[in-house]
Amino acid sequence: MGIFAIMKAITSTQNTYIKNLLKLQEKARERKKQGLFLIEGKREISLAIKGNYSFDTVLYNADFVSENDILHLFNENIHRIEVSKEVYQKLAYRDATEGIIAVAKTKDFSLKNIQFKNDTPLILVAEAPEKPGNIGALLRTADAANIDAVIIANPKTDLYNANIIRSSVGCIFTNQIGTGTSQEIIDFLTTYKVQLYATTLQNSNEYHKEDYTKATAIVVGTEATGLTEVWREKATQNINIPMQGQIDSMNVSVAAAIVLFEAKRQRNFN
Repeated sequence: MGIFAIMKAITSTQNTYIKNLLKLQEKARERKKQGLFLIEGKREISLAIKGNYSFDTVLYNADFVSENDILHLFNENIHRIEVSKEVYQKLAYRDATEGIIAVAKTKDFSLKNIQFKNDTPLILVAEAPEKPGNIGALLRTADAANIDAVIIANPKTDLYNANIIRSSVGCIFTNQIGTGTSQEIIDFLTTYKVQLYATTLQNSNEYHKEDYTKATAIVVGTEATGLTEVWREKATQNINIPMQGQIDSMNVSVAAAIVLFEAKRQRNFN
């Protein structure tokens, strides 16, 4: 961390370190290159701590957060830098001012790092989700249902995108996450004898008529194009949610929630 280990305050938005943090905030390639990303807000940082994330630095504005608040939050003497209100507002992604931003280290989302606690895991697979808001909502759904893992097939958006962190309300840190190609994920799940239930209209059965008590993956696609052929063909069973109105689809996170909570109901919410 060089000179920043002894720097007490930064008051200029033109500071080299602040400029680099702005790159991390705005550019996925910088986050990937440096292995760092920003987390804004006490709740999100608290969830990242629970998720065993490692931290590089904490920046705070003394008008809203004290050093004692930071030390209490992290329960350790973490490296911290006081910044002016102008600098904080430059870095902040949200309009609300909480006064604290953490620079955290990214995690490896390789499939090999996923571990299941038992032989009947419940997993959500999302193929090629692109909208950060939808990804965040899927992660919130997964957290609410307390499932074993969320796996993103053919990801189109960097998961440390600030809008995903915000829309997930920090649930990106509380979920076990993996990424890979569709075929890699299918091979991975097959190794664990996981049944695949693909949400699609083609050759499908009504979702509530299936048994999700064994090792199960619920697979959802994008609202625009649905699931690709590989998932429809490899599925143990294609499933649909009967529509009773005038349209034939719903938001992907809502659809995922309906099926996941049916699975949880069948498992008596364990």
